[in-house]
Amino acid sequence: MDTVRKDHLGPYGYDRATTPVLSRFAAESTVFESAVAPAPWTLPVHASLFTGRYPSQHGADQGSPYLDDAATLASALSAAGYETACFSSNAWITPYTGLTDGFDEHDSFFEVLPRDVLTGPLAGAWRVVNDSDYLRELASTLVRLGAMAHERLASGDGADTKTPSVIDRTMSFIDGSESDRGWFAFVNLMDAHLPYYPPATYRETFAPGVDPDAVCQHSKEYNAGVREIDDEEWAAIRGLYDAEIAHMDAELGRLFDWLRATDRWAETTVIVCSDHGELHGEHGLYGHEFALYDDLINVPLLVKHPALGAGRRDDLVELLDLYHTTLDALAVEPTAVAGTGTGNDPVARDSTRSLLSSEYRAFDEVADPDPGQRAVIDGHDGTEYAFVEYARPVIELHHLKQKASEAGITLPADHRAYSRFRAARSTDAKYVRADLVADEGYRLDDDPREESPIDPSDDDIVAATERALARFEDAVGGGWDVPSDPAAGESDAFAEADAATRDRLRELGYLE
Repeated sequence: MDTVRKDHLGPYGYDRATTPVLSRFAAESTVFESAVAPAPWTLPVHASLFTGRYPSQHGADQGSPYLDDAATLASALSAAGYETACFSSNAWITPYTGLTDGFDEHDSFFEVLPRDVLTGPLAGAWRVVNDSDYLRELASTLVRLGAMAHERLASGDGADTKTPSVIDRTMSFIDGSESDRGWFAFVNLMDAHLPYYPPATYRETFAPGVDPDAVCQHSKEYNAGVREIDDEEWAAIRGLYDAEIAHMDAELGRLFDWLRATDRWAETTVIVCSDHGELHGEHGLYGHEFALYDDLINVPLLVKHPALGAGRRDDLVELLDLYHTTLDALAVEPTAVAGTGTGNDPVARDSTRSLLSSEYRAFDEVADPDPGQRAVIDGHDGTEYAFVEYARPVIELHHLKQKASEAGITLPADHRAYSRFRAARSTDAKYVRADLVADEGYRLDDDPREESPIDPSDDDIVAATERALARFEDAVGGGWDVPSDPAAGESDAFAEADAATRDRLRELGYLE
């Protein structure tokens, strides 16, 4: 469920009836209280889900917006004989980002550009420009252009939800599966992502009288200081958001009921999660950019599997563990079936990262620990940590500056939108390191809303969390000690493109 924060769901105590289906599902699944996403936005999180790697390892981010020839969960399962499919209404989960690589079947019901373009020129253009340092800004320009196209396609009453089509296509795939091993379906539902235009039935229930076009639907207007939002408007925005979640919940119910009616439910592992949350004015921000607050990265996670049973868990888990959990559920060892020998081999199934294993997070037993495991092991104090990364944004910064410029506002050079962020989080504390704005430490056990920053020198637990983050930074190649250039991205990169790249861009209509 894209962009869904957990405190708007019934299983996590929300007082509005947004998710009756998930509330029933929670009674037969394990509900995780402290699931942490590896980033606060779609592309790097999904790349982590599909590879079992942190963002700095797989490299799929705004500056290089594709998963480059990496062996994925889908490719491992396909090689093991499972039929695999990806159905999504998210513009990032498409062939041109590489996130659909390895799936036997895929449909994106909300592609920015036609499929024949996404599988060819645009993907090729990104690869060409990212092979050369001086053309990386051109890649950023392409991302911005894609985002603007997405914004135009997503806006207004014409942005009818694609979720029913996604659910229909998923059921059709399952019903037609003929594999002796079984099937794996990945589904992304996009309703709760801005802009909010829920179906009328749900809007009347959760946001009666609210006109979606009358409220702020562009987060950058608020974040740039162009648009103020009062309490009444925030309530209307949250009502529309709740209506979108309620529609997704109902469509999930249609899928779940169908699995029960066709006698598939009992033997089907079901994982429900969000890739990230959303801010609605908390910390003076709107959307899911420029920060790593828990509203963004402490995500809902519910898992139905016999090895877990029903109940709740408050121990720390990381969303990238779902890669290993899925392999474990299907007893697939990816290195045995999908090794490529190219340096992009699949991550081996690791029982210490499987939610189904009694060895979960027993990292001391791992022969070749990943950066997160190494940072925990080297702490020698038994505290568990999750790690989050947010590279300097491209799309969001472009839109933010554009909205500010249109209003005659100049963003200060130290605006948080220019900053990169990394965080370590335990169940009790969090430490966020930024390369431009001030670091932030919090005691989550005493201050879950992250309203009172604490300096590490004043709190031993926050200090330990900062040290864990430093160990993680060392393991992934060092900290971001020098701020990124605020002026980066303003050069005329098109003029520097080589002939082949310019030809590709001309095919796409970006050049005359």
